[in-house]
Amino acid sequence: MTRTFKHIETKLIHAGEPRPRILGAVSMPIFQTAMYEYGGETDYNDIQYIRLNNTPNHLALHQKLAALENAEGALVTASGMAAISTTILTVLSAGDHLLAQDCLYGGTHSFLTKDFAGYGLSYNFIDGNDPESWKKKLQPSTRAIYCESMTNPLLQVADLKAVVAFAKEHNLISIIDNTFPSPIGFRPPEWGFDLSLHSCTKYLNGHSDIVGGAVIGRRALIEKITHRLNHLGGSMDPHAAFLLHRGMKTLALRVRYQSESAGEVASFLEMHPAVARVNYPGLKSHPHHSRARELFDCFSGMLSFELKGGLVAAEHFIKATTLPVIAPSLGGVETLITRPSTTSHAGMSPVDRRLLGISDGLIRVSIGIESRDDIMDDFEQALKTQQ
Repeated sequence: MTRTFKHIETKLIHAGEPRPRILGAVSMPIFQTAMYEYGGETDYNDIQYIRLNNTPNHLALHQKLAALENAEGALVTASGMAAISTTILTVLSAGDHLLAQDCLYGGTHSFLTKDFAGYGLSYNFIDGNDPESWKKKLQPSTRAIYCESMTNPLLQVADLKAVVAFAKEHNLISIIDNTFPSPIGFRPPEWGFDLSLHSCTKYLNGHSDIVGGAVIGRRALIEKITHRLNHLGGSMDPHAAFLLHRGMKTLALRVRYQSESAGEVASFLEMHPAVARVNYPGLKSHPHHSRARELFDCFSGMLSFELKGGLVAAEHFIKATTLPVIAPSLGGVETLITRPSTTSHAGMSPVDRRLLGISDGLIRVSIGIESRDDIMDDFEQALKTQQ
């Protein structure tokens, strides 16, 4: 009998778990085998093989991820970029056109601007806050629209309801990168999105020890993306699948605490005389705060800010901190700090970064699960170097 669970906290623990338990094992075992005995399968994609994303470790994750966002299906991949690129290369064919939000993760931006032409694909960037302007960039060959729940690294919140409505009106596939809020903060399929993408490296795993990705959404699309991934080969290995499975169990506890901490840190920074601007959708001063309150259950542990002293002040501040790890990525249990111009968005030209409002002095922080008081105390002492 298939069991269903109402609340996401319970789904994180029990959804997708094998029944009966494998030899009674309470934790999902690692199936460290590349291939499985032939069982009479007649379809290539049904043969049990790691690259075909259908081992017990894969299948348990697929069911759990789909349950978390109340979707029809899900798929894990070798990385977040594998999820993004494989999804886009599945829903688009040579000659097709994509509408994409203008402020995106640097890897996604580079994929569109540097790789699309080689596949015979085209794109136009759109302002996520100006739905009236989107139709002007619509083409007969437009097949999909792409956005982020919260943009990296400026924490903008596009008019996501308008994205879904626009996609339905013009028969487009709606795709959203939901990494920043995670399923705890936002579940795109519930709002009508066709596909929800994640870098599992971040909040879903939460421990900074794997790289992985996920695609969640409509069953028919997930099946097509799976078949494309089977050919491209960006499959998650069993040990990474095990670590992701384990890390997800504490997702609700981690993200809610990190979100609460980020809200307090953002408020602290906003009031500090050395700080010029804070980007956090949980702040009342955020231009998209009302929209964020309607859409999200929490505002994530991500924030970014600029100091009045610009780049020099940012470099001094980061060096003066003692608690955060100075490193790229995000969503782990430890607080991470970086300048996006040197990490996540280093692949973009300085001109493109400036056009989007990503200054060289912008500081991005991923709040961990340490004491928020210790984080703010450390930031306070580091900010004294600006005075």
